Amino acid sequence: MDIVTAITGASGAAYARRFIQGLVAGGVNVHLVVSPNGKRLLHDELGMETIDLDALAGTTSHGITLYNHRDVGGKIASGSFLHDGMIIVPCTSNTLGQIAHGTGDNLICRAAAVTLKERRRLILVHREMPLSPIDVNNYKILSDAGVILAPANPGFYLAPMGVNDLVDFVAGKLLDLVGVRHTFDTRWDPTHVRGRGASADT
Repeated sequence: MDIVTAITGASGAAYARRFIQGLVAGGVNVHLVVSPNGKRLLHDELGMETIDLDALAGTTSHGITLYNHRDVGGKIASGSFLHDGMIIVPCTSNTLGQIAHGTGDNLICRAAAVTLKERRRLILVHREMPLSPIDVNNYKILSDAGVILAPANPGFYLAPMGVNDLVDFVAGKLLDLVGVRHTFDTRWDPTHVRGRGASADT
């Protein structure tokens, strides 16, 4: 299984790292692109001086291929490259808009455009709030084009015990969307609710 994964500069590096860890644990070939602002994000939020593939994978980075953001001739920019879906996590409003309008001169936007034209699964993990009217319009354009919009909105129904539980919730949902099995705690089970609010009465 091959999944194209991109990291842009919106806050949420922990989501990207945990998602990539889930892909690697699932034996997936990860084709990774990081934008310049994505590199800054990894530095600011995860303390990475460079793109550390082993740290992103949580183990050996075997199975991860890193592509140059500016190399629009990279393998993943071609429709002849067969893959099982593309995800941008996190996705900035700028990238969202470029994909919605078919613009952008970088590998992330080119790979997304190719994913759309080949009718493959494209998932954008937009990380912004509140949404501007432009964002809302772009959501509509992208949804009509078949893009899966998956804002990084963790649920609280599993009574998370900390930030890591919330990160796992989002990462697990994303792994579900690309069809990768995982052991993250994301499933609703009314018989196993932690903490307060476990009553069936509302």
